[in-house]
Amino acid sequence: MRRLLAVLALPLLLAACGVEVGAPMAEVQRRAYIHDGPPTLTLYTVARNLDGRGAHSGLLIDGPQRVLFDPAGSFRHPHVPERGDVLYGFTPRIEDVYVDFHARESFRVIEQTVEVSPEVAAQALTLAQKNGPVAPARCALSITSLLRQLPGFEHVGTTWFPNGAARAFGEHPGVTRRVITDDDADDNHGVIIRERDALAAAGLL
Repeated sequence: MRRLLAVLALPLLLAACGVEVGAPMAEVQRRAYIHDGPPTLTLYTVARNLDGRGAHSGLLIDGPQRVLFDPAGSFRHPHVPERGDVLYGFTPRIEDVYVDFHARESFRVIEQTVEVSPEVAAQALTLAQKNGPVAPARCALSITSLLRQLPGFEHVGTTWFPNGAARAFGEHPGVTRRVITDDDADDNHGVIIRERDALAAAGLL
C-alpha cells in the first residue's frame, strides 16, 4: 500500500465539481514554482476500476511555471493557491499528493506526459489562466478545447469524456504513459486528517 506521509499533504476532496477559489494574486506569485526540467504537458485521467469509465481530467502544465489546470475539480491544499481552476505552486511533491489521493480502491490514475516546446507550454499556461472557472462535468471538454488550440495538438477533438481526451492526447508523438493504482480504501478521510494534523504540528498551516 502506497502511503504519502510527507507533512505537505492535507485535506483534499475528490468530487465531480468544485467551488471557485480566488486566491490573492500576491499569494499566487509567492507560491509560483518553476521546475528545472524540460517543458511538458501531462494529462491525468481518473478512471473507475470497476468499468474503466473516466471520472475526471486534469492537465499539468510545466512551462514558465508549473501549474495544474484542474477544471471542475476539488483538490485543495493550503500551499496551493487557486484562481479560476488553475492551481499554482504545483511542485513534484504536491503532484505526488494529488496522484496518491486520487488513486485508491475504486479508482486508478492514468498519467500521460509529452515534452513540448517552451512556446507551446507558455501558450497552454496562458489559455488555462484565461479560461476561468469551469462548470461541473466539463473537465474533459475544457481541457480538450484548450489542447486543440496548441500547435501540434490540432488533432484533438473536443469531448465531454475523460477517456476520449486520454485517447486523443495519446495520439500525439512522444507521449509516455503509466497507470498508478493503490489499494487505499475509498473512505480514507482518516489518512487525510492525520496528514493535516502532521502539517499543523510542523507549524506549516
